[in-house]
Amino acid sequence: MKPAQVVALTLLSVVAIGAQVLRLGKCPQPAVQANFDGNRYIGKWYEIHKLPTSFQKGQCATANYTLLSPGVIEVLNTELLDNGTVNAIVGSAKVKNPAEPSKLEVSFNSKLLSSRPLLGSDYDGHSLVYGCTNYGLFRVELSWILSRKPTLSKETLEKLQGILYSVGISVENMVPTNQDET
Repeated sequence: MKPAQVVALTLLSVVAIGAQVLRLGKCPQPAVQANFDGNRYIGKWYEIHKLPTSFQKGQCATANYTLLSPGVIEVLNTELLDNGTVNAIVGSAKVKNPAEPSKLEVSFNSKLLSSRPLLGSDYDGHSLVYGCTNYGLFRVELSWILSRKPTLSKETLEKLQGILYSVGISVENMVPTNQDET
């Protein structure tokens, strides 16, 4: 197969799965949160900024994490759609390797979506989540900046975006999430 055909097939495959943020090259391997404590991470998190996705179109997005058992977290994601209805989906996040408890495999409807490492969290204020899948010469990235409150200070947001940028994550494509329910 010719290189141009490989590139074309790769792009078509990625488009077919609804990828939003497509970049040339392999996924970066950023450092993850050391000594992750799932008990401290549970609870409600507000989405502040994200890389666009095909599966998340609403506003007022939140993630509520509940510890089911050691290494297994229930994930309840909700968002307010433009028509005023609430879209919700329940999934799970499981620790892939007990030696790296901040690397979680996330699945919804029994489908493994991706590995979503927790890059960092102070547990009480903010969290950085990242996911990336390689598709031949390209990669598809997912990333979220989360907060325990519906807003984050500009300084904190810029600091978190700086962390993402420093490890090669495309923050220039991130979009804010409106948390105003009215």
